[in-house]
Amino acid sequence: MLALQEVEDPLAERKRAARHGRDLLDTLDQLKADLLAGRVAPDRLERLAAQLSRRKPGDDPYLEAILDEIDLRARVELAKLGIFTD
Repeated sequence: MLALQEVEDPLAERKRAARHGRDLLDTLDQLKADLLAGRVAPDRLERLAAQLSRRKPGDDPYLEAILDEIDLRARVELAKLGIFTD
């Protein structure tokens, strides 16, 4: 019984990944609006970095490379503001 509970339902995993992707895209849209307004909110960058740190590795190396670049850029911008993440 415990072994069955440890095996995650593939459909549930896909739903979780889709929800995480939508949340990430929403944060990126908000960040884009900040950039167009001329000021980026540090909490938005922190949220983006946190969302990216919670992601699980995927099957698409191209997508992973893009997400790694976004993560790096968010952390660099936070460091410029004197806000350091782990």
